[in-house]
Amino acid sequence: MEGKKYYITTPIYYPSGNWHIGHCYTTVICDALARFHKMSGEEVFFLTGTDEHGQKVEKEALKRGITPHAFIDPLVARLKDMWRLLDVGYDRFIRTTDEDHVRCVQKIYQKLYESGDVYKSEYEGYYCTPCESFWTESQLVGGKCPDCGREVTLQREESYFFRLSKYAPALLEHYKKDPEFLQPKSRVNEMVNNFLKAGLNDFSVSRTTVKWGVPLPFDEKHTAYVWIDALLNYITALGYGSEDDSLFRKFWPADLHMVGKEIVRFHSIIWPAMLMALGIPLPKQIYGHGWLLIGGEKLSKSKENARPELTDPYELVKRYGTDAVRYYLLREIPFGSDGEYTTERFLLRVNADLANDLGNLVSRTSAMIVQYFGGVLPARGEAEGPDGELASLAEGAFSKVKRAMDGLNAPEALEAIFGVVARANKYIDETTPWLLAKDPAKRERLGAVLYNLAEVCRIAAILLKPFLTKAPALILRSFSCDENEGFESLAFGGLKEGAKVVKLPPIFPRLDLKKELAETERLAKETSNEAKPASAEDEKAPIGIEDFGKVELKIGEVIACERVAKSEKLLHETVKIGSETRSVVSGIAKFYTPEEMVGKKVVLVTNLKPVKLCGVLSEGMILCAEDGEGNLSLLSPERAVESGAKVR
Repeated sequence: MEGKKYYITTPIYYPSGNWHIGHCYTTVICDALARFHKMSGEEVFFLTGTDEHGQKVEKEALKRGITPHAFIDPLVARLKDMWRLLDVGYDRFIRTTDEDHVRCVQKIYQKLYESGDVYKSEYEGYYCTPCESFWTESQLVGGKCPDCGREVTLQREESYFFRLSKYAPALLEHYKKDPEFLQPKSRVNEMVNNFLKAGLNDFSVSRTTVKWGVPLPFDEKHTAYVWIDALLNYITALGYGSEDDSLFRKFWPADLHMVGKEIVRFHSIIWPAMLMALGIPLPKQIYGHGWLLIGGEKLSKSKENARPELTDPYELVKRYGTDAVRYYLLREIPFGSDGEYTTERFLLRVNADLANDLGNLVSRTSAMIVQYFGGVLPARGEAEGPDGELASLAEGAFSKVKRAMDGLNAPEALEAIFGVVARANKYIDETTPWLLAKDPAKRERLGAVLYNLAEVCRIAAILLKPFLTKAPALILRSFSCDENEGFESLAFGGLKEGAKVVKLPPIFPRLDLKKELAETERLAKETSNEAKPASAEDEKAPIGIEDFGKVELKIGEVIACERVAKSEKLLHETVKIGSETRSVVSGIAKFYTPEEMVGKKVVLVTNLKPVKLCGVLSEGMILCAEDGEGNLSLLSPERAVESGAKVR
């Protein structure tokens, strides 16, 4: 009999390069779910990737004078680096520029065109470039995009449309028949009442004004609308419509599409309608989770509330480790709802659960076995006092974890595991092994107590493996267990008497809250080479020509460039300015690689006071332009100009 299959997807991401901890939320949750199902004996396919077509990419590449591929490739590599950093173990990373995806998208459009579900007409609507979304006037909020609050533009163009209105009755019927199709329930009310019952309009699925996209096979003046291109990745990644569709036949329909609440409309209305038109079964469930907030607002680089020293996953992992970041995301955020991020909450959660509870339990247990039994695991002995309660709680934890994970509730699953850890710490206080060690007559009892504690450490480590990727293996090795032990080994008593136990130092050292917050602020000042933004009043106040004349601007040529070792965002350039060369540090590593920088002509402020950034001398500032998304573009002379030329 064929085993169970589990197919889980994240939305595919636009690889902006401006990553913050909020971007990691969906993917880390999906990784934990994929790991849990794999450990449960299921065959799992976990998909993530990048959404690389559309107007945003086209504009940014044009700004830089490079091809869209040249612009997007380093950003995709950067995103993959972030997933490696967080130990995200996807089964495929799809790019919408992948050849197999492009071919399949064209086949699907052709099929829908031939069936009459796609037809040519003309479209007029309000377009938000950052969201790649069209809106009707009634959907705008204060005349702006209802999703991101940015400006929209009225656009009119020839377009191919998908007959979305045709599938409204079938969609409503599906929602009635399958109440679990969209979760949580609040998303159902929004989709049904605001969209389905209000009536669906046919949906524009092509563009003539955007060339960076998949050309339609029946009309090459048009490219596929980026959102349709992106949604189709869920089936193209499995080989749908290709010569080898074995993965599609094995794993479709998807068990879970995990998405942020801002894109539920695309996934729960447009996507299932397209699948209906193609005669493909609908996914089993779509889950629209909440946002990670800071200061009551969604984390956003464009709103400047995602300060890199506070929310950059690279910085957080470097300072606190992969497990700490994963644990915070999986434990702290109430699933389905918005969660508030603060550095204090992050540090408090790491201290309370990982350092005080788990780390302390493992460290004390292994240390006492080494101290009292020479590092040899004693016998379990007969149960007495609280022994039975502890064993029962440890053995029963898996059913609670499974129930929580089946309900997509990682915080509840972790709460169950740490409930066992907390009970074990209380057990230490109840049994007082340090007092038992003083009485030779109680040595057998001491051995039983320490065995029970070691067994809780083993079981907790196994249960934590879907969530944490470093600590469980360390714990299991310290008690001479196979680090590949799975859920089949959760019966209490699995540890063998006589096993070697190695004292494990604190795997999560306790953090000094005040010191960490102070260090965070210090790093912010050290790594920032940008001037403090002017206030609204300063921006309005005119300056005299004598003020402007104080700034010395020259053309420089980058002759060498490398990354700054202590920073994820800084590049160290050697810049030729006429007959001299200077060392310059710039915060542009998320937008340009060292290789791209060499040979570029740049505009440089040359009379700034030299400073050291991350220990590297900076003798000037390279000027960039910044768009509303926080993306940077170097300022360069329009024509060939010698280095050292003055900018007037």
